Amino acid sequence: MHKKRVVIICPGRGSYTRDTSNYLRDLPPEINKQLIDFDKKRVAENLPKISDLDKNNFRAKTHMTGENASPLIYTCSINDFMLIDKDRYDVVAVCGNSMGWYIALALGGVISYDRGYDLIQTMGTLTHNHGLGGQIIYPIIDDEWKIDYVKKEMVLKEIENVKAYISIHLGGYIVIGGEQKSLDILLKKLPANDKYPFQIPFHSAFHTPILDHVTSLAQSSINNSIFNKPTIPLVDGRGCIWSPWSTNTNALYNYTLNHQVIKPYDFSSSVMVALKEFCPDNVILLGPGNTLGGAVAQVLIDNNWNDLKSKSEFIQNQKNTPFLISMGIEEQKQIVV
Repeated sequence: MHKKRVVIICPGRGSYTRDTSNYLRDLPPEINKQLIDFDKKRVAENLPKISDLDKNNFRAKTHMTGENASPLIYTCSINDFMLIDKDRYDVVAVCGNSMGWYIALALGGVISYDRGYDLIQTMGTLTHNHGLGGQIIYPIIDDEWKIDYVKKEMVLKEIENVKAYISIHLGGYIVIGGEQKSLDILLKKLPANDKYPFQIPFHSAFHTPILDHVTSLAQSSINNSIFNKPTIPLVDGRGCIWSPWSTNTNALYNYTLNHQVIKPYDFSSSVMVALKEFCPDNVILLGPGNTLGGAVAQVLIDNNWNDLKSKSEFIQNQKNTPFLISMGIEEQKQIVV
């Protein structure tokens, strides 16, 4: 049987929302066992169980902070990955956005699922306890999701003027990290566009030098011996490929706990490289939610992938034969499980 080649995209922080509550219901036994193991770790650390967080009513102050949001999203993504029918789909590469890089490491075989939990829990807690600054998200696209390069230049100039930083290149959006005083200026100066500029709640200035102090804390908490060569190629936040054959695990450890923490995360390049180097039949976006769906579509449009030119074309194509399969959308999930 011919398997379809797929690239997996792992979501980042902010993907677990009110709409995704109770995502971990009706789990198959092997996934449920993993959840029980994670819950035991949480109880030992005096933290709420992931299963309880998922069942309880969504509260931003509880569900969006690093030490809860990160492991909750991680568990949902592992659940989705394990549900994909591997007899029909051949996973040829894995990438992710921001925290999704840590999920990608676990799914790509660099670390075990248990070690992945430890990594994500440690980084989520460190950024919660020691994080500084914040993040703003702002669009640089027109109504048809094409990048407006004049607008992009304007935004980059404003970021430079207030000494803030590009945190993430996110399809048709730029995520800006900086000290709160810089972000406050940008919130006033950037032209209002629908609900943007929007400050992302409970986020520090991820992927900027402001989190420089977190890198040494992370490296003293996480041993490089837990890193192995990947079993599936990974594409990182620069668009670099880590292959099962040539990966230097020390370099991968240093990228993950240093470069990736303090330098911009180029999610757009990551997706673009995954598309061009691995030519998948489909891209599968893991849940929870579908917050990255638009950003991935904008990368497809920007690269004219499969001759895609606009938002309206993308929406039409998704109705007939979706290229992007989002497991956070129930009817699309059913295509791949």
